[in-house]
Amino acid sequence: MISDCCIAKIYMLYVLSATFTVHGVEDTIDGHTQKPTQSRPVNVLEHLKVLRLKINRLTWFCFFFFVMSPSDLAPEAIRQLAIQMNITNAGILYDKKDFVMIHKYKSLLLNVPTRHVINSLQNMIDNVREQLSKLRDLDVVNYFLLGDEDSTNMLLNAGNSLSFTGRKYGWFILTLDEEMWPSCACENITILLLKPETPTVSDENQAESVIRTKFPKPLITSAFYYDLTLLGVSAMKSALDNGDWPLEPNHIDCNSYDETNTPTRELDFLAKLMAVSKNMTPTYAGISWGKKNGEHHVDFKMIMYMVNIEREKITLKEKGGDWQAGIEMPLQVTNEKIMNNTAVTSYRVVTVQHPPFMMYNNKTKEWYGFCVDLLNAICETVPFEYEIREVEDGEFGTLKENGSWNGMIKELIDKRADIALSSLWVMAEREKVVDFTVPFYDLVGLSIMMQKTKTSTSLFKFLTVLENDVWFCILAAYFFTSFLMWLFDRWSPYSYQNNRDKYKDDEEKREFNLRECFWFCMTSLTPQGGGEAPKNLSGRLVAATWWLFGFIIIASYTANLAAFLTVSRLEIPIENLDDLSKQYKIQYAPIRNSPGYSYFQRMADIETRFYEIWKDMSLNDSLSDVERAKLAVWDYPVSDKYTKMFQAMKETGFPADIDEALKRIRQEGQYANNEFAFIEDASTIKYLVMTNCDLTQIGEEFSRKPYAIAVQQGSPLKDQFNNAILILLNKRKLEKMKNEWWKNNPIRKNCDLKNDQSDGISIHNIGGVFLVIFVGIIFACLTLAFEYWYYRHRAKVTELNQATPPKTKMTKTIKSIRVSTGKAMDTRIFGMWEKERTLEGGYINLLGS
Repeated sequence: MISDCCIAKIYMLYVLSATFTVHGVEDTIDGHTQKPTQSRPVNVLEHLKVLRLKINRLTWFCFFFFVMSPSDLAPEAIRQLAIQMNITNAGILYDKKDFVMIHKYKSLLLNVPTRHVINSLQNMIDNVREQLSKLRDLDVVNYFLLGDEDSTNMLLNAGNSLSFTGRKYGWFILTLDEEMWPSCACENITILLLKPETPTVSDENQAESVIRTKFPKPLITSAFYYDLTLLGVSAMKSALDNGDWPLEPNHIDCNSYDETNTPTRELDFLAKLMAVSKNMTPTYAGISWGKKNGEHHVDFKMIMYMVNIEREKITLKEKGGDWQAGIEMPLQVTNEKIMNNTAVTSYRVVTVQHPPFMMYNNKTKEWYGFCVDLLNAICETVPFEYEIREVEDGEFGTLKENGSWNGMIKELIDKRADIALSSLWVMAEREKVVDFTVPFYDLVGLSIMMQKTKTSTSLFKFLTVLENDVWFCILAAYFFTSFLMWLFDRWSPYSYQNNRDKYKDDEEKREFNLRECFWFCMTSLTPQGGGEAPKNLSGRLVAATWWLFGFIIIASYTANLAAFLTVSRLEIPIENLDDLSKQYKIQYAPIRNSPGYSYFQRMADIETRFYEIWKDMSLNDSLSDVERAKLAVWDYPVSDKYTKMFQAMKETGFPADIDEALKRIRQEGQYANNEFAFIEDASTIKYLVMTNCDLTQIGEEFSRKPYAIAVQQGSPLKDQFNNAILILLNKRKLEKMKNEWWKNNPIRKNCDLKNDQSDGISIHNIGGVFLVIFVGIIFACLTLAFEYWYYRHRAKVTELNQATPPKTKMTKTIKSIRVSTGKAMDTRIFGMWEKERTLEGGYINLLGS
């Protein structure tokens, strides 16, 4: 039988050296009549290495019958897998010993939405690891291999060493070895294996089974070339036997060729091949003939298996379907489980903690916040899974002096992350190295935060208007004036109590005893007034002096009380950044290496650079007088605002983190007695103010920029996320998320509202007045009770006295004595008492002459 194979090869030299077409032969045999300029070598049977032809490069496709070999047809299964399993990315590796993929780079996944890379598999495991790492850097997580057992095991071991296992990665092995099963030192990996169906050997085909034992692996490939050679020889022999092909065809040489005398030979060789193949028993697989050239291929079936390897052993071999090899032939899936064998679309998300955008729960070990909700909302439009990790240095991404980056931006540049998500500003220098999506949050700038001004409140605020010494002096003046008024009225000969007859016809008969004087001085300080003044001139002078004193005191007290209650509410030391830059009492600074730090540093550098330019222009001796006169308009055209501010920040010192900044704001520990204003991202300040009632945000934001998601440069995620974010904006879902994390946040503290200038005086400051009323009413009630008790007790004493008979009678007689003076006679009243005891009780008689 082996000798027959050699004979077949000899015949094939003759058969395949001719160029056939349905209409006839249009070229010569063995290329004897070809022009040298219109010919090129073509390897027809590379595996057999028996023939090399020279044909017309413009018409060669029409003259040959192409029969796709198993190694050329098997890659078509990758196309069907990508279509039916909706694979979005693919790294296709092939073993150069068994497969040739150069001609399939463009056609294999044409019009299939799958990002793919096709490359030959390296021959060393270290190189294979590097090859897989580069594919992973390209966001490729579905790996296809076209190879044999050795290449399969080497690839799986390399993937296992890189931890490319689990649901995040998909492994697909296509082999032409029907007996091959993967064997690797893998801990846990699942593979979708496609290999040819093992043919069944009949009794009539025992000879072919003997031949198969002599063929090199893969058996299907060797058998295909063997059968194809035998088919070609048999078809040509049939043509010769039937006289369809002359034994001695006519040839022309180059000298007689004039482009019109090419011999035409009518031979339908395709019909011969098809007729012979019907009666021919294939060694392994037959040939399926198409309607036109390019549709002929070997006819075989590949079986799909789901293979799971755990701890270096195969624990699962489950059949999942089959694929009838052919162009655009779909997979026949019998087990839906294999459809989930693809790598789930999972992205590596790097972040920085920044409440309420990104927060981490140490108990549940889960991330939560506004950005996590945003990512979940995007997943509803663009299905994928993600894994979040915090960047090691905790930085957003800053461009260093040496041109390198840190933080999340560096992770994207180094391909260690797919997405950077947090309160990440869109900045010009960042846009040069990464791509940003459309903004998902409003413009956010820098802002100022200080400790809220503590306005002291007191129910007796009206008493704090004057100092205690002043109140004591007023009280002393009140008692002294009241006593002096009583004394003057007691001893003045013109007072009412010493001239009752003189004032007996007056409507007001007010006797200024000590109690009445106290009452008069008190009521004189009120709008009610003191009432009737003393009759004597000295008493009136005292009353007038007290009125003047009271007027001044009341006016001063009223004015100071109004100012005291209003000015304290209007006291705002800093209102904006300009106010902060113009004062020296309050210290201020951002966190070192923060966006705020970079902003002030760069602004100061720009001012310095402009100053140097202006100085060089001003001190340029080459300028003419006219040019110098034009420059003389500007004494100093560049502001030094930020230069001075940054210098003040350096002297103050930059906080290391938020905690240190809060200690400085609250003046705790070593920072006591030093007022401090913290400059930071406005969203950070807003969150701190929301969760701390002793902090307040000052002024408007400045240097405002939007928040957006950063992805690797050139990543398709940018467009996908853009569409998803725009959908969320149109549905106002982002607005609802903002309200959830800001207005309706459960950790939000309900602080007292900041005093507005239009607000009135609060009860906390004026409530003492109402207490005075209540205390006065209480004393009045107690006095009423005492009066009632006293009245009842005195009535009992009177009844007791009336029941007792009188024993003595005493009478007080007032005698009149006339005193003679030089001019007139004045009557002085001296009294003496006469006590009488009568039956009705005691009584007093006033007798006067």
